[in-house]
Amino acid sequence: MVTITLMGDLQTSEGERALGCEISESITIKQLIRRQGKPLREIFQLFKEKKVMVTVNKRIANEATKVYDGDEVNIVAHDGLGRSGLTPAMY
Repeated sequence: MVTITLMGDLQTSEGERALGCEISESITIKQLIRRQGKPLREIFQLFKEKKVMVTVNKRIANEATKVYDGDEVNIVAHDGLGRSGLTPAMY
């Protein structure tokens, strides 16, 4: 099982912040997020727009990074300037 944890202001469409995902073989981060369907639809859109940072087992990852059974994936929103990207910028 791969554990996906949504951090900061992120949550699934049902308001959850953690998901357990069964995989039978290694897949990419992009495939993993897409495979979750509706619960992570908004997260997948942010992912495509490069508005989230992803780590696998505490190491920075990208869409092509492979995940394996037992891995921990963390996803946090960003705007490229260290802010969450989901709230108005304060200048």
